Amino acid sequence: MATFPLDVVIMAAGKGTRMKSRLPKVLHRLGGRALLAHVIGCAGQLAARRAVVITGHGAAEVEAACAGFAAAAGVADGADGAGGVQAQAGNALAQADNKLALDFARQEPQLGTGHAVQQALPLLADDGVTLVLSGDVPLTQATTLQALLSQCDGQRLALLTLTMSDPTGYGRIVRAGPEADAQISAIVEQKDASDAQRQIREIYSGIMAVPTRLLRGWLARLDNCNAQGEFYLTDIVKFAVADGLAVVAHQITDAAQVAGVNSPVQLAELERVHQLRLATKLMEQGVRLADPARFDQRGELTCGQDVEIDVNCVFDGRVSLGEGVRVGANCVIANAAIGAGAVIHPFTHIDGEKLGVQVGAGSLIGPFARLRPGAQLGAEVHIGNFVEVKNSTLADGAKANHLAYLGDATVGERVNYGAGSITANYDGANKHRTVIEADVHIGSNCVLVAPVTIGAGGTVGGGSTITKDTAPGALSVGRGKQVSIANWSRPAKIKR
Repeated sequence: MATFPLDVVIMAAGKGTRMKSRLPKVLHRLGGRALLAHVIGCAGQLAARRAVVITGHGAAEVEAACAGFAAAAGVADGADGAGGVQAQAGNALAQADNKLALDFARQEPQLGTGHAVQQALPLLADDGVTLVLSGDVPLTQATTLQALLSQCDGQRLALLTLTMSDPTGYGRIVRAGPEADAQISAIVEQKDASDAQRQIREIYSGIMAVPTRLLRGWLARLDNCNAQGEFYLTDIVKFAVADGLAVVAHQITDAAQVAGVNSPVQLAELERVHQLRLATKLMEQGVRLADPARFDQRGELTCGQDVEIDVNCVFDGRVSLGEGVRVGANCVIANAAIGAGAVIHPFTHIDGEKLGVQVGAGSLIGPFARLRPGAQLGAEVHIGNFVEVKNSTLADGAKANHLAYLGDATVGERVNYGAGSITANYDGANKHRTVIEADVHIGSNCVLVAPVTIGAGGTVGGGSTITKDTAPGALSVGRGKQVSIANWSRPAKIKR
């Protein structure tokens, strides 16, 4: 960790015209999280004292979204949401809790990267280092930034650089000599570069670490005498050289860490890179993926030993898979804990949302099953095809194997719940609970009208509508009497 105070500036003011979307670019999602959320999450790992998000296009929407990102990253929202006014009390509390305080600075209009960082200066103290990140560069790793900060050491201007086979569009690192470690003398933007400079393959990533007291003076010297008429942050390099300050580079080889998103095509490309990295990490831990190219993790996924995951599965929110769990093809699982040895058959949809879903050890779920928020299943529970469970508890060994609905129900051990049966839990205004005690057998095509309790060991005959509590061990039948008319003739069509 850095031994000097660290402040992070995140540039997130751009419109993102090539995204062709009403949504601000930094709020588009990669791996289930907004691009900006990835960057704030990374900043939260650096033991920084403050992050200043520079907003512009869609500022109100971006700033509102940041409150959620901050909570997820364990940082404190220290701004008042009005565009750059620091909430001192909030930041003091954040520091007491060792959390990263989050502030905002508005850039209106957008006049370049240097102009953007100028807007953050009132929120930066001169005793530390400023780390500049981009809100549309989501995959930079905290370890990379720590290495960059070590190069800076609170004294030098440090740049994150990369050698690319095709550097088109990036600022070029100009060095004083042909040697790879020659002194850096300038960064030249693509549109201002000469033909010779455009042949340089070492590029500036857009990420730098700089002593704040020096940054403040250099930003005051910026001008917009360039091809784009903008105030370039990269011009501070030539000021550092002129002032005799060392400009150093931390070079990496992983292009994905500095890849920005400017179009849906680039977003999709980076999504595949991100997913393959997540898949590789899981496989290195022993998870067996049928095809890592057909795997999507959009949240936090933890797996026990000998987990198997088939193709086209999506994991969102927080999901844990216990030892020996098998997940069939084309499943969607979100906010759920799956117990050891459970089998999730193909095309199953599980989404716990805020309440979560719990699947007990050895349970069999699906195919084509749906577990909704509040479904809590014990060990060796069977939920079969086209069965939906919502806000219900099923004790060990309970079974609902076909075409059924269990909503707001408490189901005891070893209950057999028949095909086509439902709990009628909603009266048009309020939800009511159904209690099915242990060892009950519910026949096919039954309606249990809540609130109602089916006594332990009881049986409900097929086709029954049950509106009153039943005694333990009783056979309960609630249906119309069967009538058969002998020698009955069906109506015939009239011939015309």
